[in-house]
Amino acid sequence: MKLSTHIKPISYLKSHTAQIVKELTESREPMVITQNGEATLVVIDVKSFEERENTLALLKILALGSRELALGQHQDAEDVFASIDKLDLQ
Repeated sequence: MKLSTHIKPISYLKSHTAQIVKELTESREPMVITQNGEATLVVIDVKSFEERENTLALLKILALGSRELALGQHQDAEDVFASIDKLDLQ
């Protein structure tokens, strides 16, 4: 994905909102909006946003797990299952 091909000034966003919504929904490519010649905003469709949020959440979980492993803060699966078996779930 090359963001440089999807750069528009804020005036374009204001005057072509419906067209931008349609294009972003179909292409699922982000658009960079500039103000006074500087990039100030990235616009993406909702599905892409949700996918990115889910990806970030999974990466955070993996990073936490890796950190816990590095710090020795983990249990073997057998120990975890043995603990679960000992619980009185009635």
